[in-house]
Amino acid sequence: MFTTQEGQTVPNAVFHTRQGDQWIDISTQELFKNKTVIVFSLPGAFTPTCSSSHLPRYNELTPIFKQYGVDSVLCVSVNDTFVMNAWKSDQHAENIRFIPDGNGEFTKGMNMLVEKADLGFGPRSWRYSMLVRDGVIEKMFVEPNKPGDPFEVSDADTMLNYLAPDCKLQESISLLTKPGCPYCAKAKQMLQDRGLQYEEIILGTDATTVSLRAITGRSTVPQIYIGGRHIGGSDDLETYFAA
Repeated sequence: MFTTQEGQTVPNAVFHTRQGDQWIDISTQELFKNKTVIVFSLPGAFTPTCSSSHLPRYNELTPIFKQYGVDSVLCVSVNDTFVMNAWKSDQHAENIRFIPDGNGEFTKGMNMLVEKADLGFGPRSWRYSMLVRDGVIEKMFVEPNKPGDPFEVSDADTMLNYLAPDCKLQESISLLTKPGCPYCAKAKQMLQDRGLQYEEIILGTDATTVSLRAITGRSTVPQIYIGGRHIGGSDDLETYFAA
């Protein structure tokens, strides 16, 4: 049902976006001409797989993609611009450019429009990703035609493996912190000095002291995790790097 469009030019379309208090139309020419672009398209903003897995991982890996010559990463969905803007804000996905294909014109041109009336969605995009160079589709990863919402091949890691198969990713790093904590600032500075990306979980905003004790068994911050391992506080992190 859904076939690859590799070797073909992306369809011409105009996307109606709302930026601040202005309507601004963006063409495919503007998005793709003389650029290397990754596109991932999904059924809908705020939907479970899209919000929990598909979008966050692309947002996380975009700096890596750019190291390998990618100019931008686009998230396309058959949603209006207000929904896409709200989703971007909710997800804190500042690395991604959100493209509202509200009328489904681009998605239809890609032969990826699917009817989801059974869910009350109406026409939506099938899930896929692609690498586009100067408007020509070099590679596509199209999800298999199965019932439901398969998510097997259009993920960010599959795209990275195609683009840079020898790339070795940094282990994921998370810090539990609180505002005004000098030891938290010290830990973050150590990570920044080494060019390491990290996720900051702020007590009072993203978690509570109850969460801190439940997760770490400790009541002080920062608490640092690297690749699933509990490192400890800022002094522990310093020892970890020294070793």
